[in-house]
Amino acid sequence: MSGPLAGALAALLLLTWPVAAAFGQSARPPATPQAAKEPAPAPAPEPPPPPYEPQLLALAEIMGSLAYLRTLCGGQDAQGWRERMEALIEAEGRTPSRRERLTSAFNRGFRAYALTHRLCTEGTQEASARLAAQGERLARNLAGRFGG
Repeated sequence: MSGPLAGALAALLLLTWPVAAAFGQSARPPATPQAAKEPAPAPAPEPPPPPYEPQLLALAEIMGSLAYLRTLCGGQDAQGWRERMEALIEAEGRTPSRRERLTSAFNRGFRAYALTHRLCTEGTQEASARLAAQGERLARNLAGRFGG
């Protein structure tokens, strides 16, 4: 893990603070066709994912879940989850497909709880607290094992 990831993980350790909405992907302009004479160069192969990729995706999914649940319950720091996710993508999203995987995990977590929790209830608050503790443990383990 690099220095920026350590900073992102340190921010993620504060998982008792939530975020507002699902992280969306920015639109990309359509590609322009190349001249018929020149074939497009083959894209560089994507480097293999780091050994901590599964844990990082799990953390992104937890962040998405917390973004939804804390917003549902009117958390004052709900916007912070989106900002933390952006920091994580900035630190770890070295390739377009990696950014896509991280974003998809965040959105998957957000949607999973949006399907079952429509009102802020005691169960919603309990799920939020449980996820925050799980995310904190995961972030600490990542930082301790892989850097930062």
